[in-house]
Amino acid sequence: MLKKLLFSTIISATAAFPALAELLDVEKDELKFGFIKLTDMAPLAIAYEKGFFEDEGLFVTLEPQANWKVLLDRVIDGELDGAHMLAGQPLAATIGYGTKAHIVTPFSMDLNGNGITVANQIWEEMKQYIPKDEDGKPVHPISASALKPVVERYKDEGKPFNMGMVFPVSTHNYELRYWLAAGGIHPGFYSAENTSGQIDADVLLSVTPPPQMPATLEAGTILGYCVGEPWNQAAVFKGVGVPVITDYEIWKDNPEKVFGLTKEFTEKYPNTTIALTKALIRAAQWLDAGDNANRLEAVEILSRSEYVGADPEVIAASMTGTFEYEKGDVREVPDFNVFFRYNATYPFYSDATWYLTQMRRWGQITEPKTAEWYEQTSKDVYKPGIYLKAAQMLVDEGLVNVKDIPFDTDGYKPATAAFIDGVEYDGKKPLEYLKALEIGLKDDAS
Repeated sequence: MLKKLLFSTIISATAAFPALAELLDVEKDELKFGFIKLTDMAPLAIAYEKGFFEDEGLFVTLEPQANWKVLLDRVIDGELDGAHMLAGQPLAATIGYGTKAHIVTPFSMDLNGNGITVANQIWEEMKQYIPKDEDGKPVHPISASALKPVVERYKDEGKPFNMGMVFPVSTHNYELRYWLAAGGIHPGFYSAENTSGQIDADVLLSVTPPPQMPATLEAGTILGYCVGEPWNQAAVFKGVGVPVITDYEIWKDNPEKVFGLTKEFTEKYPNTTIALTKALIRAAQWLDAGDNANRLEAVEILSRSEYVGADPEVIAASMTGTFEYEKGDVREVPDFNVFFRYNATYPFYSDATWYLTQMRRWGQITEPKTAEWYEQTSKDVYKPGIYLKAAQMLVDEGLVNVKDIPFDTDGYKPATAAFIDGVEYDGKKPLEYLKALEIGLKDDAS
């Protein structure tokens, strides 16, 4: 009788919870992952802190890296098993721009999350060219056309207009270039002989590590920058700069970071790759759950020195659905950081193709390419098949809702014109897209 009662109790208890995960037979259970101190590394921190890695039989160490180049080199060398990466890094490495190595991604870490900040004195000059609303506040989004007269004055006076971005193949580089070009400002070309990216440039863009952006701006070395959070809000809190636009306003729901691994790792440790992808999907879901109900807890975690190490108030300024532009001008931006909704975690081929078009637009890809090349390269790097295996397991375990996973996609998002210049992007028509952009290299779309 007692055995029956105990058995009945166990059955009743387990029925109230999702199916227990059937652990994969992971080939490697001790892993070290790298990251840069930015809020969009959050899926890694949450997967660690909430035990999602351990749920998959993985024992993970997270280690901050000095810069994006060191991070990539350490993944290639095997010192790191994988890392939080700029979306352009796996693509650039795979095609041999910079370091040559086949890097892949089964997981997109987030949407949006960046901003463009200018020094206080530049903002004061720009304001006269920006329309005001009935309350006297600047009308957003702010076009780079308001910056153009300031840049022209610097040029007339023989002074360089310097701006910072975090890496040559960073989303920040391409977003800053996109914004400038949409406002009629030439951000410069790259070539095989000149990798400065400053050929024919009206504005000189150069690399500055993210945590150093506010201090470099304050020192006057640069007059503005594009970076991820919390380093735009840090400029506001320090009183040294004004964020003028977010990347959400440049390209609505743009893909941001990815989780990168060598192709060799995914082939040698296929179950481990699926397991870590499962943990990251769960972390992303936790970050967006209940209309961002967990964000304050996430802010506390990220503020710790082992992760981002910034003031919680600075991180919360953007992480909890608001964004402060000019001091005191706080606006609702609920989708500034998106980790799960809108299929944020799915590695879409069309996202990869957009980054490749920007590499070609500015001359990092030095020769014309066919539409077929863009498609094949995107598929060489982005691995939705791995993602879908991980997601299906989570659905079967009752941990993820099937409607939240795009099982029926062909890997391409619908065409969109949700850019600041209104130019339509279709990931299946990269050459036509390049041709439609006013400033930049063109390829034959016939």
